[in-house]
Amino acid sequence: MNAQDSTASAAEPTVSQLLDLTGKVALITGGGGHLGSAMSRALAEAGATVVLTSREKARAEITTGQLPGTAKHFGIELDQMDSASIERGWHEAIARAGRIDVLVNNGHEALAADLVTVAADEFSRHLANATGYFLLARLAHNHAVARGGSASIVMIGSMYGLVGSYPDAYAGITNASPVAYHTLKGGIVHMTRHHAVYWAADGVRVNCLSPGPFPSAKADPRMVERLSAKSPMKRMGTPSELKGAIVFLASDASSYMTGQNLVIDGGWTAW
Repeated sequence: MNAQDSTASAAEPTVSQLLDLTGKVALITGGGGHLGSAMSRALAEAGATVVLTSREKARAEITTGQLPGTAKHFGIELDQMDSASIERGWHEAIARAGRIDVLVNNGHEALAADLVTVAADEFSRHLANATGYFLLARLAHNHAVARGGSASIVMIGSMYGLVGSYPDAYAGITNASPVAYHTLKGGIVHMTRHHAVYWAADGVRVNCLSPGPFPSAKADPRMVERLSAKSPMKRMGTPSELKGAIVFLASDASSYMTGQNLVIDGGWTAW
C-alpha cells in the first residue's frame, strides 16, 4: 500500500462509524406502536437520543422508559392529526432535547372501512395522516436550515403504496385493505420524492421506508395464512426486521441517498 492509499484508508469511515447515531437526536412519531416500538429501540441501540411521541403522553413516557442505551430519551404527547398538537409537540421536543437531527414519520391513525363502506369524511380524515407527515417534515427542514445543520427525514410508507391488494386474501374474513390507506401510502411515497429534490441543497435528506406484510398479534390467523401464501418467502415479517433499515436511513450510512423508497417486504412487490 502506497502513502496515498494509506491516507485514503485512514480517512474512510468504518461501517460502525457510518451507522453510529451517538450524539444524534431522533424524533419518531407513534414510537410505541407495533412497528414503531422496534424502530425506536433500533435508534436507541445505535446511540441516538430518542424523542418518542404518542397521542397519549403516559404511553410515550412508559415506552421511552423501556428504551435501551445510555442516552437520555424523552416521551412527548403529539397527535399528528392535529396541527396545533404538532406545533406544541415539536417545540417541546426542541426545548427538551435541544435539537432534532432525524425525523421518522411513523405515526398512523388507522381506518377499518374498505372501498365499499368508507364514507367521504372517513376517507378525507385518513388522508390527513399525510398532512401530519408534511407538517412535521417541514418543521424538521426549517429547523435544520435555521441551525445550519443537516437532517434525515424518513417517511413510513407501505407495499400498499406500490401495489393493490389481493381480494381473495381478505374475502370472508375481514374488510378489504382500505382504499384510503392505499391512496395515503402512495401519496407518502411520492411526497418523499418531492421533498427530497427541493430540500437536497439544504442538507436535508428525505427517504421512505415501506414495510410489506407485518401483521400484529391481533390479526386473524386465517388472513395471515392467506397473506403468507402470497409472499415469495411464504411468511410474514417481524418488527425486528425493520431495525437495520431504519438505522441505515437515519444514519450517515445512507448519506448519498435521498428521494428513495426502501421496500422491506419479503419479495412481495417483486412478483
